[in-house]
Amino acid sequence: MAIDQLPVAVPDHAALAPPTPALRKRPTGTRIVLHVGCGPLDANSLHERFRGPQWHEVRVDLDPTARPDLVASITDLRGIADASADAVWSAHNLEHLHAHEVPVALAEFFRVLKPGGLALITLPDLQQVAEFIVADKLEEVAYESPAGPITPLDCVFGLRKAIAAGQPLMAHRTGFTETTLRKHVERAGFSNVRISFSPFALWAEAVKADLRARE
Repeated sequence: MAIDQLPVAVPDHAALAPPTPALRKRPTGTRIVLHVGCGPLDANSLHERFRGPQWHEVRVDLDPTARPDLVASITDLRGIADASADAVWSAHNLEHLHAHEVPVALAEFFRVLKPGGLALITLPDLQQVAEFIVADKLEEVAYESPAGPITPLDCVFGLRKAIAAGQPLMAHRTGFTETTLRKHVERAGFSNVRISFSPFALWAEAVKADLRARE
């Protein structure tokens, strides 16, 4: 079945979410960026465009040991009310989901964003990774990351040393190319989708259209 034929399941709790305390405590006049799958507190993990004083970061992670503002899966953001965030920042999260969960997560991103809100997403580019695999460089270092050297095998299946250290959530369960990432994001309802590339990674920047502006 093609991506554009897949049903999108939106959690039925969506409109019932009360504001999370982190949203209630934001400084007056700031904009909210939901940092989903944030991991342990690290100022460098927040994308640089969201580091200015005009932004208030709300950290969301499934792992309570990361001490996020909200413990939640990206497929179930029930602690965040509809249209309450100005941006969603997702770095290397969607590939950890099963393929059927990806539309659910993107639907949640779309739901929590205000009209005109921005989603910024990055994840592994399997086309770039495949070039290394075809060249028989499966276990050679492709690039260096804050987590250490990354091989094509890590890009496909998840960071092996983290999984071996008892972090099964680091396993990858699906993957993306430029075409499939764009289709998924557009299928979720986003507009102005722009795809760009960095070494071994894809980037999607998309907007939740403000329908009021068209009236």
